[in-house]
Amino acid sequence: MNTAAPALTPTTRALTWCLHLLTVGLLALVATRAVADSSPHAVLIVAVTAVCALLYAAGPVLPRVRLSRRAAGWWLAAVGGAWLVLLVLTGDAVWVAFPLYFLQLHLLPRRPALLAVTATALAAVVAFAAHQGSFSPAMAIGPGLGAAVAVAVVWGYEALYQESEQRRRLIEELTTTRAELARAEHTAGVLAERERLAREIHDTLAQGLSSIQLLLHAAERALPGRPELAARHVVAARQAAQDDLAEARRFVAALTPPALDGTTLAGALERLCATTDARHPLTARFHLTGDPAPLPTEHEVALLRIAQSALGNSVRHARATTSEITLAYRGDQVTLTVIDDGIGFDPARPTGPDPEGGGFGLAAMRTRTHALGGTLTVESGPGQGTLLAARLPRTGLGATETETEAGLAVECAVAPESRPEAESGAGQPEPESGAVTEAGARP
Repeated sequence: MNTAAPALTPTTRALTWCLHLLTVGLLALVATRAVADSSPHAVLIVAVTAVCALLYAAGPVLPRVRLSRRAAGWWLAAVGGAWLVLLVLTGDAVWVAFPLYFLQLHLLPRRPALLAVTATALAAVVAFAAHQGSFSPAMAIGPGLGAAVAVAVVWGYEALYQESEQRRRLIEELTTTRAELARAEHTAGVLAERERLAREIHDTLAQGLSSIQLLLHAAERALPGRPELAARHVVAARQAAQDDLAEARRFVAALTPPALDGTTLAGALERLCATTDARHPLTARFHLTGDPAPLPTEHEVALLRIAQSALGNSVRHARATTSEITLAYRGDQVTLTVIDDGIGFDPARPTGPDPEGGGFGLAAMRTRTHALGGTLTVESGPGQGTLLAARLPRTGLGATETETEAGLAVECAVAPESRPEAESGAGQPEPESGAVTEAGARP
C-alpha cells in the first residue's frame, strides 16, 4: 500500500490491491492450517490472525495513517507486533513476512527499512527453526531470498518512478518552454507585420494622400484668378486618388505595385520621374547604367518604394528644384542613387517618428535594404543637397528575413508613384526638426 501518496496512479493502485490480497490471503492460510491441523493453539492463532488482519485493514482506512508518516510508522509497528505474536504461536506465520518486507521498504526511510527487513527475516528464520526444533541452512533460504526479492523490487520500482517523475518534469518544462517560445514568436510576428504595414502605408497611402492634399491646396490658391490651372490641379489630384485606390486594392490583395505591371524596374522609375515632373515644380530625371537584368520581385518593389519616398520628400521637405535618379547594374549589385539640390540636412541629427509630420521614411528605407541584405548610404549637409544610395545584392537574397519580407508583402504596397507637392514652392511646408529626408527619405 502507498500511505505516503495522496493520489495513486493506476499502476500503483493495482500493486496496492495485490499487496492487500496477498496479506489477507496469507493470514487466512495461517488460520486455516491451524484449524485443519488441529493445532493446540488453534483458537488463539485464529484470534491473533484476526487481530493482525484488523490492524492491517485499519491502515488504508484511517486518514491519519494515510497522511502522516509518523502515524504510518506506529501502525506498521502494531502490525509487526501482532505478527511476532502470531509467529510465536505457529511457524506458518513465516509466510506473512514477505508482504511485511514491502510495507517496511515502502513506509520507512531506506536505511531503517533495510534494518527492519533484516530483523524481520532473522525473526522468521529463528522462529521457524524453533518450531522445527532444529536449524539448517535451507531454513534461511526462503526468508532471505524473499527479503532480497522485496528489496530489489521496491528499490527498482523507486528508481523507475524517480526517473519517470524526472521525465515528467522535463516534459512539463519543455511544454512550458514551447508555449513561451510560441508566444514570443507570435509577438515577434505581430510586431514584424505591424512594422511592415506601417512601412507600406508610409511609402504608399501616406505619400499619395500628402500629394493629393498639396495638389488641392495649389488648386485652392489658383482660384478664382486662374481656373484653368486649378482645374489641372484637381484633375491631377483625382488621378492621384485613382492611383492610390489601385495601390490600396493591390495592398489588400498582396500583389505587386501597379507601377511594375507589364514593365521593368527601369520603366517604373522613368514613369515615376515623368509623373513627378508633370505634377510638381521639380525636374526629375532618370538614368540607367549597366546591363539591366531581372531582379527578384521584392528587390524591385523595395527600390521602387525607396525612390518614391525620396522623390516625394525632395518636393515636400527638401524644397528641391531638380532630382536625379540613377539605377546602376554593377557586377553582383544593383544600386539606386537619388540626388537632389534641396536645402539638405545634418545626417548625424537624430530623427524620430512623428504622427503629424512623419519621421518613418529613413527607418523604412533602412529596414527594406537590410532585410534584403543590402546597405543604405546617406550624404548631406545644410544647404548642400542630399545624396542617397541603396545597394542590394542581385543574388543570394538575405536569407529568412528576405523570404519573410517578400512572402508577407510581395510588397503589396499602396502608393502611387510619390506625388509631391504641386505648384511652385510657395506654400510648401518647411522641413520639420529632425524630419528632413535622407535624399528625400521621408520623415
